Amino acid sequence: MNIINLREKTEDINTLARWHQDEWGYLNPNGNLQKRLDKMQMFLQTKFIPSMYIATDNQLLGSAACVEHDMDNRLDLSPWLASVYVSKTFRTQGIGSKLVQHVMDQARAHKIDTLYLFTPDQESFYARLGWQVLEETIYHGHAVTIMSVALNQKD
Repeated sequence: MNIINLREKTEDINTLARWHQDEWGYLNPNGNLQKRLDKMQMFLQTKFIPSMYIATDNQLLGSAACVEHDMDNRLDLSPWLASVYVSKTFRTQGIGSKLVQHVMDQARAHKIDTLYLFTPDQESFYARLGWQVLEETIYHGHAVTIMSVALNQKD
């Protein structure tokens, strides 16, 4: 399995947009597949924020991204781990953990001290990777957990 920047394999954008819309469309009630696809074009820039990484092994396996903001009502927190998704066929094989760790490593290399995320249902997955609960809240009518992880710790 390889983890590469989406910019290196742009032909996977359509599949990713469909996966992400199917998984999280309910959290963005004004969105649709085309809006998500249009928004994903931002990941093709050369900056770290925003960036998306994909896991591949002769086929697309999953994704994880780093974005400036992932919740429109929490602009005080930045940057965010976002779009962590593994194809249903390849779940429980450690791919999601490797994608999350990759984004954390990239953020650390870019001198980012703290990353944030929100999840409706994967709190224990992220906790195993060192993330801490920041708060429980309601986002677009759904219960979610906001979490953070400290990077570049000074001893």
